[in-house]
Amino acid sequence: MSAPDHSDRSEPSQAAAKGAEPSGVDLARVALRAAKEAARARGDAAQQRKQARRGGLRSGARADGRDPMAFGAAINRLINERGWEAPAAVGGVMGRWPEIVGEDVANHCDPEKYDEEERVLTVRCDSTAWATNLRLLAPTLVARLNQDLGHGTITLIKVLGPQGPVRRYGPLRAPGSTGPGDTYG
Repeated sequence: MSAPDHSDRSEPSQAAAKGAEPSGVDLARVALRAAKEAARARGDAAQQRKQARRGGLRSGARADGRDPMAFGAAINRLINERGWEAPAAVGGVMGRWPEIVGEDVANHCDPEKYDEEERVLTVRCDSTAWATNLRLLAPTLVARLNQDLGHGTITLIKVLGPQGPVRRYGPLRAPGSTGPGDTYG
């Protein structure tokens, strides 16, 4: 017994190339393929006409990117798309500052800004004594903040003392004078 010959299942073009006319099976395959292509073309055209009548592609029963969403979800999506995770997290720390550092320190020291490139948090204190105290606590605060925000989010806390009074210009001031700095350098 020899292996079955599958030459009778060849495509019509191959059968015509051999000089034989296509058999019934080949003609049926060609007709089926043509019917499928015609049905697909009619379906695509019908779908396009349907979308054109409705004014273009619209949202259906399934959720997609154009559906309305909750405000919090929209903000989270915007933060993730723009890469603002670290600044937003540090902003949250500024809102929770008393919880993180304690009420006593929070009453005398306020976070002012965060530099994302250098990863430095700037904190201003209301007296030089509190500024010195916070400088001593800075390594502990950096560790606590990084534990909350993620490792490496903050590398340094820059502590500033109180600001001096604003210089006023009045009738007894010499033009161009910088005050006591003129005398003492």
